[in-house]
Amino acid sequence: MTGPTQTDAATAGPAQTEERLSEVRFLTVAEVATLMRVSKMTVYRLVHGGELSAVRVGRSFRVPEHAVHNYLRGAFGQTA
Repeated sequence: MTGPTQTDAATAGPAQTEERLSEVRFLTVAEVATLMRVSKMTVYRLVHGGELSAVRVGRSFRVPEHAVHNYLRGAFGQTA
């Protein structure tokens, strides 16, 4: 299961892009930390370092669920 890529979004029409965005599940930093079993500070470091995509909403961040899965998939690939 993979999320939409930037290329997909660039070639998709507005209706397709909106439909894909409605399918995205956003997680809070605390939820990501729990899912990954790390501290919230670690998640903030990943976001600020550009290793984990996030959207800023007001003063907080929301992380697309597929970004967490992609990050973990890449981390497993590096260790294997």
